[in-house]
Amino acid sequence: MSLVSVDPTSNKTIRSYPEDSAAELGRKMDVAADAFNGWRRLSFTERARHIVALGKVIAERQQEFAVLMAQEMGKPITQGRAEVEKCALACRHFAEHAERYLADEPVAAVETRTLVCHQPLGVILAVMPWNFPLWQVIRCAVPALMAGNVIVLKHASNVTGCALALDFAAQAATLPAGIFQILLIASAGLRPVLDHPAVRGVALTGSTEAGRALAAEAGQRLLKTVLELGGSDPYVILEDADLEHAARTCAASRLINSGQSCIAAKRFIVAEPVLTRFENLFVEAMRNQRLGDPLDAETTVGPLARMDLRDTLHRQVTDSVAAGARLLLGGEIPGREGAFYPPTVLTAVTPGMAAFDEETFGPVAAIVSARDEAEAIRLANRSNFGLGAAVFTRDPVRGERVARELEAGCCHVNDSVRSDPRLPFGGIKHSGYGRELGFLGIREFVNSKSLVIANPPAKTRTAPSR
Repeated sequence: MSLVSVDPTSNKTIRSYPEDSAAELGRKMDVAADAFNGWRRLSFTERARHIVALGKVIAERQQEFAVLMAQEMGKPITQGRAEVEKCALACRHFAEHAERYLADEPVAAVETRTLVCHQPLGVILAVMPWNFPLWQVIRCAVPALMAGNVIVLKHASNVTGCALALDFAAQAATLPAGIFQILLIASAGLRPVLDHPAVRGVALTGSTEAGRALAAEAGQRLLKTVLELGGSDPYVILEDADLEHAARTCAASRLINSGQSCIAAKRFIVAEPVLTRFENLFVEAMRNQRLGDPLDAETTVGPLARMDLRDTLHRQVTDSVAAGARLLLGGEIPGREGAFYPPTVLTAVTPGMAAFDEETFGPVAAIVSARDEAEAIRLANRSNFGLGAAVFTRDPVRGERVARELEAGCCHVNDSVRSDPRLPFGGIKHSGYGRELGFLGIREFVNSKSLVIANPPAKTRTAPSR
């Protein structure tokens, strides 16, 4: 069996990679188990030296990695360069702050020294997606590595080249052998990895269906899991919003990574008094994007990663229109080679339509009308997903109040949702559980151990015998 990378711009095969044999897979897992014993005993300073070196190697190869992402999954090259920069930033951040995030925490107790310490678990299996082929790996792996764990990576099959590029970066940074390894296997080959006694946790970023399946397998083995799954992020535009700013921000968020982002804006809940004005501004912002070759620096929307993803997205659009939504822009498959889909805007979208209920993974926006703030909140929360959300209003106090009512793992006011190494990131409901990044993310794969140290009892002095 082989793992195949296909250029979504041309639908031509880039390269095929043979899968690891059972013997090679077992060898890699044993090497990871042995590597953990040494890596866990290094000081934070020693681990940080390696992670800083990794970040430097990634930054130095920015253009190479950006081109590779454009070729394997269609990411516009300017966005690929930004992704590389963010990876380097995360390496620096956790190298600098991991020791503070994981410092012993004293607990007030009576007549004892009591504290909580945070210790690594072991080998962590990272199952990562294709849409941010470097960032998703780094944001999972680097905190876990700085905590003293080791990583085995099963990347999406269509970005195997990106996985191996990260492996090269780890070697160039002289990370100790075995602490970061690539498993060249398809999803069906994960069971032997999960069965290895050194595996102590699983992190997955992917679809809700993939999360359910892997969580079930991990649950049978009592493995800790962190799942970052799909999203249908609502952006609430209230009647007092700065509409020009809101439209620009909403369009940029909807189209990041050509719309293929779990935390991209997807449903736009707009107060009725400003609905028409927002529609006009938003459509104009979406229309002004450039669809084309991801290697062209002027391109803002590249192809979708695969043809089947393009076909699924188009089905969601046509089903929504058949159910009563209206097309304001796009909605037709371009007459060109490749998995391209144009920026598309639907309005009059309501619950029950595919564009409202499902995750639309591509450059398709759904505009939903709300009578007032209360209905906007209800519509925003009427979703099985709960990853990110945003609110637009000229009143920051009102914005915070509304944001607190939105059911999501992260909410932004007058800005787009995005991950940040300093902030915990993750979702609720069908968007998963657990957190990555920040002080909470680095503590997901540790044993938070309570230590109670009592003084020995004082010796009782006995009277001398006569």
